[in-house]
Parts: sequence; structure tokens; C-alpha cells
Amino acid sequence: MRITARLATAVALIGASALALTACSAGGTTPASTTAASGGTLTLGAVADASSWDPADAEFGNRIQYMQPVYDSLLHVNADLEIEPWLASGYEYDESLTTLTLTLRDDVVFTDGEAFTADVAKANLEHFAAGTGQNSITLAAVESIEAPSPTELVLSLSAPDPALLRNLALVSGMQASPAALEGGDLKTTPVGSGPYELDADATVVGSTYTFTRNPDYWNADAFPYDSIVITPLTDLTARLNALKSGQIDAASADAKSMKEAEVSGLTVNTMQGDWQGLFIVDRAGTKVPALADARVRQALNLAVDGEAILKNVRLGQGSPTTQIFNPTSTAYDEALDDAYPYDPEKAKELLAEAGYADGFTITMPAITGFEDLTTIVSQQLGEVGITVETQPVTPDQVISSLLSGEFPVFIFSWGSSNSWQDILKLVQPTAPWNMYANQTPELDALLLAAQQSTPEDAEDAFRAVSEYLVDEAWFAPWYVQNNVYLSSADTVVTMQPQNVVPYIWNYAPAS
Repeated sequence: MRITARLATAVALIGASALALTACSAGGTTPASTTAASGGTLTLGAVADASSWDPADAEFGNRIQYMQPVYDSLLHVNADLEIEPWLASGYEYDESLTTLTLTLRDDVVFTDGEAFTADVAKANLEHFAAGTGQNSITLAAVESIEAPSPTELVLSLSAPDPALLRNLALVSGMQASPAALEGGDLKTTPVGSGPYELDADATVVGSTYTFTRNPDYWNADAFPYDSIVITPLTDLTARLNALKSGQIDAASADAKSMKEAEVSGLTVNTMQGDWQGLFIVDRAGTKVPALADARVRQALNLAVDGEAILKNVRLGQGSPTTQIFNPTSTAYDEALDDAYPYDPEKAKELLAEAGYADGFTITMPAITGFEDLTTIVSQQLGEVGITVETQPVTPDQVISSLLSGEFPVFIFSWGSSNSWQDILKLVQPTAPWNMYANQTPELDALLLAAQQSTPEDAEDAFRAVSEYLVDEAWFAPWYVQNNVYLSSADTVVTMQPQNVVPYIWNYAPAS
């Protein structure tokens, strides 16, 4: 058994992308959905505090909102998952999809007066790839970076990377001042070329982070607010009260908050987000021999009534699924979602066929936040003969214990994003969440075909990967739950597919 426990890529974080591999984009500096600058302050409630201001530590998900006001990225992704020009005014792949050439803007200046050039972009990418941030894996395919001229950047890849453009539009492509890169203070003092600057005098660490407009920003019309304030509010009740009292303009919530929010005059925004279900990671039966048989893993899928959990626990906010890929991604195939209807009798038959008519025992972690699911799942698995023993895990030990391979099966949520990104984190033999390095020749061939696919054949190639994972029951997803995001009547929010919260450019005054 080979355990891949890479804490640097522990948490899956949600980004956005279209699989635009060979297109050359040029021109325009302002996305189609932007509005003219109109002043005012946008105040957001965040579920997590800021952790580091170094782009090498940048995360998808909730914390990306702290970084986007300060740091521009090389490319841009809009709410339709289209990749657009940004600091790079154009990009083009070669025929082999292993050389990406970006043309950079020549009019961008960092807030400390330093100029943005290809050498600076090269230094930032190398800084990100060499870092210990959880998303350094997103540049793993980049073998070398060259800057032939101040406005030309060339990335040479060891193999095609269908997620690279999306990543360059988000955390991997964030650009910091070269002086700040060399100064070593980026973790505490952000210096970028973004639409805003962090106002240290109006910021209280752990309480309030204030960003004021960058007066020299090259694309001010894309950001309508003069200032942005982000307030960490880890407690849902505190966020809801702050919204109702007008202290904040928008924040994440959950399905149970929706009725109260609507009565209070708040706008309820929803978007499909994380899938929840069972990770069946011991697929070779290293700890639990029964799990080596695909029929046993299929029985785990059939034994849990995911639709009932969605209806009664998540209040119907979501859609049933049997796939690990987001419904907006290239790999998603709606036809696969009826592969495992709730059928405990069929589950028993499969267990008997596999030689486990008398069942077997698995140990699962008791994770804070999943108590209700653990109770339901333990009961339903017990009804088909699978005994679940639970082992308490403290919140600070959850990720490390899961990635260590300690638990052969566990309940978890996963923020699916770009199809290839999910494969790199969940499926490849070297993936941090493929803890036992499971692989088969059939799957290896499918992964290679997906990696080398062109936009014309990508959908078929990636769907073939999803079909294999569903048929072989590598996982047991139950549903994709809706992200619930509340906003005031004065704030228009555009939800961002494949991310738990909107990006900073997805907000505008209602007027």
C-alpha cells in the first residue's frame, strides 16, 4: 500500500473553468457582465478568517474573496465559466497542447509602483509552484517558463493540462509585486495590481478587512464599489443577524435559513455546489478485503437512500447524483445519475454474490458536522449487513486522518470544480485523495485519453472516465447540494458555478 498524504492539497477547492484548450483570446479588457463604477461600499460576511496574503497560499472556496480584491490573475473566468483575457490580453496553445503562449498587457502597475512584465509573471508562477500552499499542484504540469519579451510568456508542459487556463484565471495566476516577492512580507502584507488595496489603518485582523479602490487600476469599470469590507463571521446565526440588521450586504447560509431570510426581505441565491456521500478509498481491500470487490462497493451505493437524506436533512436543496463531477463540468453525464437507486434488497444480493452474505465491518470517522449523516448511514448500512463502527476524530485531525488512509470509507463533502482538477486530486494514482494509489489499466487509458483530448472530443473522453468510476463504484455520492447565499435588497449577486461563494466581480449595487 502506498499512502499519499499530501496536506498541501488537503482540501478540495472550488474553482471555475471551461475546457478551452486551444482557443486564442485577444482584445477586450472588460468582461461583458461588468458595470460602470458607481461608488459605495460592499460589506461581506465570511465563514472563514483570512489566513495568508501570499498568493502562493491562495485557496479556492471561501478565502478566495480575500485575495481577489488585491491580486489580478493572468486570465479571468466569468459566471458562464468562460475564460477571458485579463492581465494576459491573449493566449494560444500549440497543436500538442503542451506549449501555452500568453501575450501580456503593457500598462499594468502594482500599487507600490512596480511594473508588470513577463519576467514578473514568470517569477510569480515559479513562486506559486514552489510554495507549500494547498493548490501548488495546479501548476504541476508546468516544466519550464520563459519570458522572451516583456509582453510574452511561454509555459512548457510535461503533458497537456485541461485545467491550466482555469487555474491561471484564479489562484495559480495571481500576481504580486516583484518587490513584495523579494521582500518576504507577503504573508502579512499584500501588494498586487488588483482593483483594491488592503487599508491597514481600517483593518482589524480577525474582525474587519477593508479594501479601498486602487486609483491606478487599469480596468476600474469592472468593479462598481469604491470599497469592500469583509467581516469574518464563522457562526451562521451571527451572519443571518448581521444581514437582517443591515450590517453586511451578503453572506453564505444554509437551507434551514432560507424561510427566515425571505421573511426578512433578503434575497436567497442558490447554486449547485458540493456533492456529499461516501468516499470508498480502500478499493484494493488493503484494510477491508470486501471492498476489493466492485459488487460490494456497488452495494454501498444501493444501501443508502440519498434522495431521502437530501429531502429530510438538506430540505430538498440539491439534486440526486451518483457522480463525483459537478453538473456544470465536462465530465458530468446526466444519464449516469440513475445508476444506483435506493435498493437494499439488491445490495444484499450483491453482497451475497461477492461472498459476504453475512456482512462485514467497517470503521468510519465521526466527523463534526456530519453527525446526522453518520447516524442515518450507519443504520441503513446495518440493514444490509454492513456493521459501521465509528471512531471520534477532532476537527483539527480530520484532514490528516483521512489523507493518511486510516479510514477505508468515510462520509465527506467535495467541492467539485474543473473535471481534470478533480481527477488530479481524487483519481490519479498520485492524487492526494487516492490514498491507496488505486489504479487499473482500463482507467489509466481513459485518463490519458481525457488528458490529451481536444475541445471537440473532451466531453466524450471525460464522460467515459465518469462512467468507469460510477460502474466500478469508486465513490458513493448521494446528491449535489445547493450552496445558499443571502444578499440584501440593495445588492445584486451573480452566483459562481463551481465555487461556494461568488467572486468579487459578481456583485453590483441593485440601483
